[in-house]
Amino acid sequence: MMETRETNTLRRWLSIVGIGEDGVEGLTAHARALVSSAELVVGGARHLALAAPLIRGETLPWPSPLHDAFPLIAERRGRPVCVLASGDPFHYGVGKQIATFASADEILCVPQPSSFSLAASRMAWALQDVAAITLHGRALEGLVRHLFPGARILALSWDGSTPAKAARLLTDLGFGASICTVLEEMGGMGERVSSARADAFTLDGIAALNVFAIEVAGGADARIVPLTPGLDDSLFESDGLLTKREVRAVTLAALAPRPGELLWDIGLGSGSIAIEWLLRHPTMRAIGIEENTERAARAMRNALALGAPDLRVVQGRAPDALADLPAPDAVFVGGGLTDAGVFDAAWNALKLGGRIVANAVTLESEALLVDAFKRRGGELTRIEISRASALGSFTGWRAAMPVTQWRAVKS
Repeated sequence: MMETRETNTLRRWLSIVGIGEDGVEGLTAHARALVSSAELVVGGARHLALAAPLIRGETLPWPSPLHDAFPLIAERRGRPVCVLASGDPFHYGVGKQIATFASADEILCVPQPSSFSLAASRMAWALQDVAAITLHGRALEGLVRHLFPGARILALSWDGSTPAKAARLLTDLGFGASICTVLEEMGGMGERVSSARADAFTLDGIAALNVFAIEVAGGADARIVPLTPGLDDSLFESDGLLTKREVRAVTLAALAPRPGELLWDIGLGSGSIAIEWLLRHPTMRAIGIEENTERAARAMRNALALGAPDLRVVQGRAPDALADLPAPDAVFVGGGLTDAGVFDAAWNALKLGGRIVANAVTLESEALLVDAFKRRGGELTRIEISRASALGSFTGWRAAMPVTQWRAVKS
């Protein structure tokens, strides 16, 4: 059955108007009317000041935290309310949060060019060819996964200190030759565009409202995170508890990550499985459960170093530490196999259609996987890896300990 929605209806009581640094001069007649006719206008102090000549109703500056204003907006349902936002409210803007309490049929959004669009036009870059990310309220290390020679990145800065911090990070990772451009207050009277090499970045007095553009250039020592699963073991800090590269690649294939899914990594160790899961797509989520304090901290350092700062680490022992965690789409059991109740707790929490994968190297752990295979079905696989290494003056094959892997889908 096809559903048709009217775009002009009295039910659209909540307008979201994008406003740029040029203020009311940059608004269309329609956008101006929405601001002027609103009984309540909500926005940041800067936005309210920009739109002040048009505002006739009450004003509500965003509180901290932002969501405290949502009930105040919702209680005006059916009466004209206008929310002011930067550029395109539904591109890293407040539109996403507003849509959690107001339906699309209630919202009328009038966007302006986003900061990304403005920055791309200033740089003469095709927007579809760049990585457009935000560092506002996010870890700076989110840049790392996008760094490879020839890449172009547009990043929304958190504040005026972000560009200098990012330039230092680029230099530390071997990308000091990258050209960094700071685009401040685009579209306003204070617009300024300045460029410098990352390893010679001395720009200061940068406005809080800025976009950081990077033309990535790196030498032979640049730390590049490849796109393939099974990253080199040397990229991970480890105390020896690390799923090795070849086994890790097979394990990622068995987990079969899909965009937006959540992984539980039980027995996080160095964090390699959870980190590579997160690197598969920007929408991936992962929770690592690790009892050892030092290993938990080490896994988080690895996550930051490899551009997966969204890893959530829960310190504790499974299965107790699994209580109250959001239901996973996939589970990897890399440690704690012999702890009573871990398998059953993970299986019971797993969503229908979810995948569970466990690796074992000892006979005791392997016996548990054989039992799981008998009870739950799935696949049982033996992974054996040999590497060429020196044997005196000759070269021969040295076998690593075989890994038994069990995979099952909850149906």
